[in-house]
Amino acid sequence: MTQLRLATRRSPLALIQADVVRRRLAAVGVDAQLVPLETRGDRDHDASLTAVGGEGIFAVEVQRAVLDGAADVAVHSAKDLPSTTPDGLVFVGVCERRDAADALVGRSLAGLGPGATVATGSPRRRALLLERRPDLRVVELRGNMARRIAAAGHGGVDAVVVAVAALERLDESGVVAERLDPTWFVPQVGQGAIALESRDDDDVTTSTLRDILDAAAGIAVEAERAFQRELGAGCSIPAGAHARSAGVAVTLRAVMVAVDGSSSVRETMSGDDPRDLGARLARRLRDELGGADLAGWR
Repeated sequence: MTQLRLATRRSPLALIQADVVRRRLAAVGVDAQLVPLETRGDRDHDASLTAVGGEGIFAVEVQRAVLDGAADVAVHSAKDLPSTTPDGLVFVGVCERRDAADALVGRSLAGLGPGATVATGSPRRRALLLERRPDLRVVELRGNMARRIAAAGHGGVDAVVVAVAALERLDESGVVAERLDPTWFVPQVGQGAIALESRDDDDVTTSTLRDILDAAAGIAVEAERAFQRELGAGCSIPAGAHARSAGVAVTLRAVMVAVDGSSSVRETMSGDDPRDLGARLARRLRDELGGADLAGWR
């Protein structure tokens, strides 16, 4: 094999992430080129995630490029990837994960006065903010990271919520007003991780990609994705999960939140089978602790 084609979104952050994959492949002797694509989520950045289709809006075109033979590898932000892999593809794993936490840009939570305006396009972030601070006014904001960072302090927006990992990769960590503790502001499934998919009949590419995987990060993301898969929920539903792995032991923290932040259910569980752990924790929150009855979940 002399070259692999890496399908990716064409946003600045996505291109940086794809270049991480390219450089890791180069380190094991594989040349790769980027195949930048525009996704539905990129085209419709003024609409809410729910309005434009929610789960998969940043992934489908990238996956299709691999299925159609225009690329060999699909490179994703793992948080944008549906928990169920399409026929013809295989979820290979995660090659890197940065800090999974969210951050406020503009002002810290304590620095936001009563009725302050916070912008985010994520139902999870909206619900978690309102759970802690029901006085806040939370407004819709999507678009690339530059647009979101620039919104803080302008047009009546006091702060925005973004992923710490995105800021790190863009060398913008200096704009963080507060890192939101992931023990209560539980991250989106897969947040901070770069995920890879290949065709299920392309054993050579799949084997090559396994040489650049982060095994511990992959186990953690596998548990989170199993949680999401059991709930049948994606980025348009207010739920989060964050796992840590140490050897074969995995600890998974998860939350389901009412869409208006009025209530939530939370739990932390441990186990040595990430898929079983994620599914068990989802059932615990949904069926035993009343998550299915939270506002917006039926």
